[in-house]
This record gives sequence, structure tokens and C-alpha cells, in this order.
Amino acid sequence: MDSLHFSRQHDTRNPSFQSVDRRAFLQRTGIAAMAASAQLGLPALSAAGPGGADSPESMVQLLYESFTPGQREKVCFDWGHEDEQRGLLRSRVAANWMVTPPTLNSEFYTDDQRQMVRAILEGILQPAWHERIYRAQQDDSDGFGKHNSVALFGRPGAGKFELVLTGRHMTLRCDGNSAEHVAFGGPIFYGHAAKGFREAANHPGNVFWPQAVEANRLYQALDGRQQQQALVRQGLPEQSQVGFRAHGDAFQGIAVRDLSADQQQRVQEILQLLIEPYRQTDQDEVVACLRKQGGLEACHLAFYAQNDIGNDGVWDNWRLEGPAFVWHYRGSPHVHVWVNVADDPTVRLNA
Repeated sequence: MDSLHFSRQHDTRNPSFQSVDRRAFLQRTGIAAMAASAQLGLPALSAAGPGGADSPESMVQLLYESFTPGQREKVCFDWGHEDEQRGLLRSRVAANWMVTPPTLNSEFYTDDQRQMVRAILEGILQPAWHERIYRAQQDDSDGFGKHNSVALFGRPGAGKFELVLTGRHMTLRCDGNSAEHVAFGGPIFYGHAAKGFREAANHPGNVFWPQAVEANRLYQALDGRQQQQALVRQGLPEQSQVGFRAHGDAFQGIAVRDLSADQQQRVQEILQLLIEPYRQTDQDEVVACLRKQGGLEACHLAFYAQNDIGNDGVWDNWRLEGPAFVWHYRGSPHVHVWVNVADDPTVRLNA
């Protein structure tokens, strides 16, 4: 799988990460993990995971097999583990949180384990987005790993499993299609504060702002009546309000089905831009979930006049929403994006 790149030529601002040869790394860590498994009486590591030997899922299994008993006690949980205060921990989503206390850059993890987590991250992203994600993490958290943590639910190679990767402006998942009915393994979050907490108009340097640029181009292409329908003067949802609406509740904004054919094509292009950072299997899962609930034609697109940075009519906050689909883009004071996609609107959010 070409999306796993260990060379950090694009991540030069994080000198703690050492370039390694991928094949040698896989061989070295694989041998070590299998040896550890034998000593602990665990099943041998499979040569090929759900997506092949180089897949992020196989790397999750490799990571699991590398953990010591003490590490597993801190970061490994049963599939249905519930936290007293945070509920079903596996499916929680937040803008800035640690799913477990140990940070990736702490002595809790070995260098090889940190490399594996990076490989998992890069494996669930498109190669063209690796540099952008690391740049965002540098701006937000002084580099990837300093304020990031992981947890592993279930057991790779022996049933359902999911690795959850969190931090500031990050909730991502790798689940090997274990989590039923949901895309991405559950709700995800991404964001960026490129030039400080309060960004200027048009968000200079923000890696995710081009998504909003395309959405605003569509808004400008709407006629006057359509713009009135699409623009919500009051009622910007709270950033955590990305659970699916109860049946019969009205959506905000304009119905995509009421747009012209060329305008609907523009919405399709916006969707493609939204899912572009993620590996193809996750993109396909989003499209399949959306199709099961009526496709984009069943969605509404809303732009919010509240918190318009610079009062320039370039809408920083907007939302694409359907029966079991929410992509909530909150661009004020900096970019926060909450994503919740399923094939069934009864799936509940754990935020």
C-alpha cells in the first residue's frame, strides 16, 4: 500500500522523527512482535491483515502485539468499554481530548511503536494529505505526538477492533470495518488554527479552508431566492450538535434536491473535496452510507450569517446534513469540523 511513507522529508520541523526504510521496519518490528507473542502465549501475528500486510489494520495488529502487559493495561480495552464520565469511549468524539493519558512522545511508548502509530495515521489518509496534516499538527500542537494519544478497543486478529487516535483538532479511527453502520469507524473530527486562535478573514494558511472556499463558490452561484433559503440568519448549531435529527425534524438551509442539475453537481464536488483527505475505502464507505439514505438529494446545505469573520459575506460556518449524514464546518474563530456519517439515522452520537 503506497500510502504508508516513513520518510519524513515533508515533516522537517519535527526532528524527533527519524526516517526509516519501510520494508526493514516492518520486518524488524514484525519479528519482535511475533517473538513477544510467543513469549506471552498469544496467537501469532497474521502476515496479512484485512487490507494486506502493509495496511493500517495490519499495523494496528502489529502495534497490539508489540505492547507489553503494562501497556495493554493502560491503552487496551474491551470492545464495549464504557467510561463513567465519557460513555462508550470507543465512539466518543471531541475537538481536543486524550482518549488515554500517555502521550505518543512520552517514554510510555517505544520508538517503533511511535513509528507504527504514524504509519496507521498515514495509512488512513491519502498521501497528498500527509504533509498538510503534519503541518496542521505542528501549528496546533508543536508537532504530531506531543499532545496525541491512542486507545485500542477489541482485539486485532481475533474479532472486532478499533484504534482511536486523538489530540488537539484530531479524532480519527482505524477499525477494519468492525464498527457497523458507520463510516470512518464512527464520528471523526479535524481542525486547524493556522495563525493563532482567532484567524483572520479567509483563514490564511489553514489547510482545510479550501473546503469552505468551494462551498462559498456554490453559494455565490445560487440565485437570490436560493441564497435566502440557504442562508440561516440565526440558529448556528453548537459545534457538538452533530447527532442525527429525529424523524420529522426540519433541516436548516436549502434542499439539495431543489437545486438545478449543475448546482447539484457542485454539491457533489464539495462532497468529494470533503472526503478527499481519507483513504479510498473510507471514501467509498461514506458514499455507500449516503446512498442508503437517499444520496445528496436527501441532504440540505446551510450557510450561517452568525460569526462571519470580517463581515465580508464569505461564510465561515456551513453545514451539509442529511438523515444520517452531518458534515458541520465551523470556521469561527478557527476551523473546527465535526463529521458523523452512518447508513442508519438511529445510530447515536457519543460526544
